[in-house]
Amino acid sequence: MSKKILIIGGTRNMGYYLAQQLAESGADLTLLNRGITQEDLPRSIHRLHADRTDSKQMRRALLAKRFDVVVDFVMFRQEEAETAIDIFRDNIDHYIVISSGQVYLVREGLDRPFHEDDYDGPVMGAPSENSYAYEEWLYGVQKREVEDHFRHEWQRSEFPYTSLRLPMVNSVRDQFHRLYNYFLRLRDGGVLLVPESPNFALNHVYALDVVSAIRRIIKTGEGKGEAFNIAQDEHLSLDEFLSLMASIMGVDLHLLRVDRKELEANGFLPDCSPFSERWMSALDNGRSKDELGIAYTPLAKYLETLVRHYQSHIIAPPLTFRRRRAELSFAEQSVRH
Repeated sequence: MSKKILIIGGTRNMGYYLAQQLAESGADLTLLNRGITQEDLPRSIHRLHADRTDSKQMRRALLAKRFDVVVDFVMFRQEEAETAIDIFRDNIDHYIVISSGQVYLVREGLDRPFHEDDYDGPVMGAPSENSYAYEEWLYGVQKREVEDHFRHEWQRSEFPYTSLRLPMVNSVRDQFHRLYNYFLRLRDGGVLLVPESPNFALNHVYALDVVSAIRRIIKTGEGKGEAFNIAQDEHLSLDEFLSLMASIMGVDLHLLRVDRKELEANGFLPDCSPFSERWMSALDNGRSKDELGIAYTPLAKYLETLVRHYQSHIIAPPLTFRRRRAELSFAEQSVRH
């Protein structure tokens, strides 16, 4: 008998791929989301609609329904964790919650790459509320509150959760178009503006590897009461990453390093180089490989897949590319001086 699976989210990025694969495998699958995002997933999938931030809507949508596994892609606040645990207490075999490597970035005194055992410890104070850093800090703190609540419930009543901590996820369905931003700038042959600092090593993950990890956990039921870093093997500099991407595209790479404050003053960041932010985590994936048997696609292999997709499809430039002419003009003036 196949497991009854509920995906909360499931129409944008990783959730879309997971829903597609589970439906093709014949799973008894239900999606719960607001029903706003258009999707072309198989009709065999059951649909439920609710705003997951509204506990009354969630309870009404899930009344008298039983699932073996829940995969939650859109849990961002402790209140949402409280509602989910209350709804599914004694009524679920496994609750898989998607977390973030940002839970480490709000910790104090950590060195990259981050290990699961680095989680516990003091959290930094809030930046100015008017800053970009505040939103990123708040995201990390709220993800920690979610994880802390699940861990408390595991210790108190063995609520069967597993938390998966992800770095930046690369996919052609990334709604922020971060990788596509670089592709467009490389394709036009112009200079790429990057800040002089910080220059942390990049460590991302391929969306389909996350999907494979989730499917393995669904199948085995392993990892209950634990958190795992899900990330690619490679850690490399931005220069190395962009050189690899340029090589796959068959173009030359032209980088211009500029003082971060100058790029910010001109309104170019983070659009001109989204991988240059302090809020990009780098995770050690050893535990997921050793304890869960998860394997990861080599970066060069999956990056080629994504580049080929961009090259063979007509995709409208995102808003984050709208100031490209200003970037090139700035670069030209900087070189002259």
